[in-house]
Amino acid sequence: MSIEAMIGIALGVFLIAFAFAPVGMGGGMLFVPLLHYGAGWDIDGRIIAASLTLTAVVSYGSGLAHRREGHVDDAIVKTGLYGAIPGAIAGVFIVSLIGEHLDDVFKLLSLVMIFWAIRKSMTKMNAASSQEELKENGQQAEVERVPLRLGAAVGGMLSSVLAIGAGVIYVPILRAFGHLAPRRAIGSSLHFMMAVIPISIVTHVAFLPSDSIEQLTSDAPFIAGLALLTFLGARSGAHFGMKHLSEARIMQLFLGLIIIVAIRYVIDLSGF
Repeated sequence: MSIEAMIGIALGVFLIAFAFAPVGMGGGMLFVPLLHYGAGWDIDGRIIAASLTLTAVVSYGSGLAHRREGHVDDAIVKTGLYGAIPGAIAGVFIVSLIGEHLDDVFKLLSLVMIFWAIRKSMTKMNAASSQEELKENGQQAEVERVPLRLGAAVGGMLSSVLAIGAGVIYVPILRAFGHLAPRRAIGSSLHFMMAVIPISIVTHVAFLPSDSIEQLTSDAPFIAGLALLTFLGARSGAHFGMKHLSEARIMQLFLGLIIIVAIRYVIDLSGF
């Protein structure tokens, strides 16, 4: 790999982490193509494990910053993990059993979920949230546990299958069924990732063939360097978002990023 390519990849992971951290997303949708086209890696279990590692670093770098500011709802995170963790493990088994045959099916499913996320997010932006309305009436919104867990399970499954953090799924679900304000939904989404992604990584690595594990081991110093830059980008992005961006602006940024993700899925499915 040339020096120019290495510098480009290093700058890329920092900027991806910086942009995605403030909105509760891990950046996995861009880490995979960056490593594929920039480093020349094949799209296989090795690149999935590496992308998930960088996504986990984003979740920890940004998630801990959100926790320090009190933007996490631990009770709702615990409730959602009952769906997210089994979903992540199921996703790994699906990948190992079926391979790439269902790739388009899962991309189509995630595209449907993204459009749902866009619709839900726009609804929240264009009207007062139910949480605000209930607060004015002295009431507290009740967590809808079953749809929250089902949605989190889909997010966990897509996280394992597509090597993403699944914040694109978690944040709207936490907003819609957990009735959380944007910043708390983002912080809680990151804590989903902090618990789910390490499980996905370990399970993925357990199913890797020996030659892929050898390649991953030889790439460990390179991945570690990228992880450090990713952590710095995530911390910087999280602090910037909490200090300089309003909740409305954060949701607009979230919408913009998931639209970019949707465009990438459409391109993948169309075969261009």
